Amino acid sequence: MTAPTTPPGTSAPAVAASAVSVDLSGRTALVTGAAGGIGRACALRLAAAGAKVRAVDRDAEGLAALAGHGDGLAGAVEPHLLDLTDLEAAEAAAAGTDILVNNAGLQLVRPIEDFPPDVFHTVLTVMLEAPFRLIRGALPHMYAQGWGRIVNISSVHGLRASAYKSAYVAAKHGLEGLSKTAALEGAPHGVTSVCVNPGYVRTPLVEKQLADQAAAHALPEERVLTDVLLKDSAIKRLVEPEEVADAALYLCSPQASFITGTSLALDGGWTAH
Repeated sequence: MTAPTTPPGTSAPAVAASAVSVDLSGRTALVTGAAGGIGRACALRLAAAGAKVRAVDRDAEGLAALAGHGDGLAGAVEPHLLDLTDLEAAEAAAAGTDILVNNAGLQLVRPIEDFPPDVFHTVLTVMLEAPFRLIRGALPHMYAQGWGRIVNISSVHGLRASAYKSAYVAAKHGLEGLSKTAALEGAPHGVTSVCVNPGYVRTPLVEKQLADQAAAHALPEERVLTDVLLKDSAIKRLVEPEEVADAALYLCSPQASFITGTSLALDGGWTAH
């Protein structure tokens, strides 16, 4: 299904072109979950800034579409088919990376007592253990050259919890700690590590949640967005993937070189509560 449109009285900003001017010529970036949503937007933003982007995903069709869309950009988008549950392959894929964007994720909405343990394990593997292995694979090159940028696409759920999302919340909270540790260790080597924490983003993952949350809360799907997903957000709209990508691109800029070990909330005021 298509996510509900922006409510009357609120308008999403124009995000077709990047508002951040950064030259990443000569840099190699790796973006996970790059076939769609936030990852796709990040891959295109980084390539537009001149980076050679390793677009990692297990969705071959989505990667092919992304690579075709990337024609004519200042950099290049190179599809890399990979299932992040293959942790050895994930670590190897990150070798030689200047910029690492840990974005891949999955979601299941269930009460804890009904949450399948195998799914819990998979969520933590993809969203916490794989980022650890990717960072581990990227750091030797970053340290050797004295420069690196690690951008962890976390979530408002890395800072706040919601019911029925035990695996996702646990993984994102863990990612916050991993990111801070990488920041402390990387600082003497010119490497920064930051979490970007969006609220609900207009992606297929969120569209699926509308149906899952409708079942969990016994609400019509059209009420889930306003009554559940955006209940704690002061700005009543979804975040656009390009807005998250612009934040990631900014963190790769010289102006952001002093930003590390922290969380950048793009949550419409959710954490102001």
